[in-house]
Amino acid sequence: MNIQAPVASGFPTSRLPAVNVAQVPQRSPLRYPGGKTWLIPHVRAWLRKVQPTLLVEPFCGGGIVSLTAVMENLVEHCVMLDLDPDVAAFWHAVLREGETLAQRVEAFQPTRERVEALMQTVPVSILDHGFRTLVLNRTRRSGILAPGAALIRRGEKGQGLLSRWYPDTLARRIRAIQPFAARIAFAQGDAMSLLPPLLHGWGRRVALFVDPPYTAGGKRAGQRLYAHHELDHERLFDLLACDGGSFLLTYDAAPAIEKLVIHHGFHAVRVAMKNAHHVHVPELVITPEPLFT
Repeated sequence: MNIQAPVASGFPTSRLPAVNVAQVPQRSPLRYPGGKTWLIPHVRAWLRKVQPTLLVEPFCGGGIVSLTAVMENLVEHCVMLDLDPDVAAFWHAVLREGETLAQRVEAFQPTRERVEALMQTVPVSILDHGFRTLVLNRTRRSGILAPGAALIRRGEKGQGLLSRWYPDTLARRIRAIQPFAARIAFAQGDAMSLLPPLLHGWGRRVALFVDPPYTAGGKRAGQRLYAHHELDHERLFDLLACDGGSFLLTYDAAPAIEKLVIHHGFHAVRVAMKNAHHVHVPELVITPEPLFT
């Protein structure tokens, strides 16, 4: 598709600011590059407005939006999707064997030798695989799971691998999910293939939170951060336009994405969030109707 619409000179700023992550309940055990804890006030306002029965999160990653929606009773059920087999194994382990996983976390002491040995181990069960994912996520720099990611060296206050390994806190988060596990479904697979049949027949009762890997507009951060990072962004916008349901879509504020927003008649606001280097970076929050101006 050749989009001829001009790039917007600037979308309005959201009336809701990005929040410090310390102001939002930390529900996910995973650290995730590009995590959306800062967006939770927007998610709450959106779901209270549209009042869906089901939330679908097709690129769930750390899953903070799905967890918040179900645990705060903003939706009855959610479906989390992710293509990454490591992420998938973690969520299957949490939802199927949460108590056993929590106990294993409490018992593990992450030395460099143990973590490197775990990296070389081929998991023999979903529980083993999910535990391995969590350990690597919490002991690698910035929580990056992509191949080649380095382990934390100095870490916070020189604590090395222990600087992001809080066994009691992680076990508590895993256990807190258990009462809601029956309302959370997880499926591993390609979101672009799974979404059309999954959404069929739901109409306005379903809402989509879509936070895709960031490879739009020539940016290659996704290639470094995620094992699966390629996406047909135009097709994603076409799919959302055809579905007719409510969605909240987030993207880096790239010209190519601004053109797609304009082309489809969607509405977008800018939100200034801080990245890992404490620099304010504008992100777009995109919806089919104006909600945050």
